[in-house]
Amino acid sequence: MVQDSNKHHELILTNRNELEVSGVTGIESFDSEEFLLSTEYGYLGIRGQELHLKNLDLEQGIVSIRGQFLDISYLDVNHPRSDKTKSVLGRLFR
Repeated sequence: MVQDSNKHHELILTNRNELEVSGVTGIESFDSEEFLLSTEYGYLGIRGQELHLKNLDLEQGIVSIRGQFLDISYLDVNHPRSDKTKSVLGRLFR
């Protein structure tokens, strides 16, 4: 995946219970334990407890989530090991 230098993507985690993500192009799935966001720089998986959507502005590409965050990771389906990533996506985000 080639990143465009004009695109802006940022994660701001405050006190481990509030996350703001910019550069979001869509929300693939979410529930109280997992979010899967599509961003300008690939898929972003977020896992935690009691997660809920605080703010969604896809026009600006900003998503805010509250809860207790346990894991935040990029899941690159265009990476050479994409078959492994796709199976991880399937297990994590059913």
